[in-house]
Amino acid sequence: MPDFNLSQYGLTVDTILRNPDPSILYKEALLYEENAAIANSGALVVDSGVKTGRSPKDKRIVENPESKDNIWWGDINMPINDETFAINRERAIDYLNTLDRLYVIDGYAGWDEKERQTIRIICARPYHALFMWNMLVRPTEEEMADFDNPSYVLFNGGGFPANQSAPGVDTKTAVNLSFERKEMVVLGSDYAGEMKKGVFTVMNYIMPEKDILSMHCSANEGDNGDVAVFFGLSGTGKTTLSADQSRQLIGDDEHCWTDDGVFNIEGGCYAKAINLTAESEPEIYGAIKYGTVLENMVYDEATHEIDFTDTSLTQNTRASYPLDYIPNVKIPAVAGHPNNIILLTADAFGVLPPVSKLTPAQAMYHFISGYTAKVAGTEVGVTEPKATFSACFGAAFMVWHPSKYAELLAEKMERYGASAWLVNTGWTGGAYGTGSRISLKYTRSIVDAILDGSLNDAEYVIDPRFGLAVPTAVANVPSEVLMPKNTWSDGDAYEAQALKLANLFNENFKVYEEGSSEEIIAAGPKL
Repeated sequence: MPDFNLSQYGLTVDTILRNPDPSILYKEALLYEENAAIANSGALVVDSGVKTGRSPKDKRIVENPESKDNIWWGDINMPINDETFAINRERAIDYLNTLDRLYVIDGYAGWDEKERQTIRIICARPYHALFMWNMLVRPTEEEMADFDNPSYVLFNGGGFPANQSAPGVDTKTAVNLSFERKEMVVLGSDYAGEMKKGVFTVMNYIMPEKDILSMHCSANEGDNGDVAVFFGLSGTGKTTLSADQSRQLIGDDEHCWTDDGVFNIEGGCYAKAINLTAESEPEIYGAIKYGTVLENMVYDEATHEIDFTDTSLTQNTRASYPLDYIPNVKIPAVAGHPNNIILLTADAFGVLPPVSKLTPAQAMYHFISGYTAKVAGTEVGVTEPKATFSACFGAAFMVWHPSKYAELLAEKMERYGASAWLVNTGWTGGAYGTGSRISLKYTRSIVDAILDGSLNDAEYVIDPRFGLAVPTAVANVPSEVLMPKNTWSDGDAYEAQALKLANLFNENFKVYEEGSSEEIIAAGPKL
């Protein structure tokens, strides 16, 4: 579109590339990106600079009377005033106006044509443009007419620092969002994930207002149309367990649940690539090809072969690629209502059972808790796990109080007959340092039993400490593995560890008690 310009935003740059083909962005990247290269697989290798991950402490939302009472203010959603937003917006515009060329990516957040939002990304780097070309749902030529007035606009001036003298700005990095202006601003960070999660944050505000549940989860669909949703923090198996050759992938990270079913928010995947191999993650490894962005990865200067084990730039190495680069994927990425909600945790305390069926109140409690436990470190002698709680399994991106999302989850589960399960992919036979990681083979058998419906008719016993219904038998899983205490050599040590974890749960949940019903509070562990 030769007459396309950005004058409505105060941008006067003459050369604007709008939704350019990846081949053009490759050329632009090699000309204008520092350290850009083409891997031997055909993927584009780029360097995000100093920032190699998100800066959650620098995210701010404008405190405005129209939206103020809807937002869960605190360490996650910190306020700024409209004046500060305007200062940083002007700073981004001024910076972008100093450049010779800009890139515009217009795309959709969401595959559901009734609920999708039109998103415009204005950025300075071809790598950012290709990243969002992958991550948004791409419109057709005919649909481009809908983008004259996009739902939200993101100004990415990440190559220029924020104004630290503005109220509420603490560092050179600013990720600012105004729901009233319907705009986002990024300054002081060239990490591409800020754009992706900025769009997700917008969806986490818009969708619940319409009684639609936005979810930080993966999802897949079986041959008979049954849908499974997997919630889980990093390291719990969310991506691995949803990538099943016998089921179609709907998406690996962000979804919404409407009265019609679920839809993927994104047009692509942003997968961790540390230690990636063809054997460990064949689908992701196979997606590393032309059109894929490889972020902060080290390659051999002679062969341009990627060293997936090299973390000298960052441990947060990433690959961004279109959804259809995964062979067994569902396009369009929409499906019916979930039959099963699977909450994943990697319990390094070795206390939680490998699988338990949840009541609606327990599902809400564990959803709000968003628990996993990570190993404390790799130093010799360090064996104490560290509990991690992230509300709704994605607190960093939630805007409303977690109870808002939990209530939507419970309401939709009840209306559409979904079952909820807590699946522990962590340790058995003792805590980290003593026990061992639950076999992936056993976890896959458990998930298979959930999805084929056989666990619905299983016999259950109730765990006295956590109140969880634990099946006494699962096909291809040793019965003693199902009852954690039976795998410990010291029963008293197990009880002490269980009490410790129960206390951690209860202490964490105190923050959410005010917005939760007595039934939900009572669904927690007993001391």
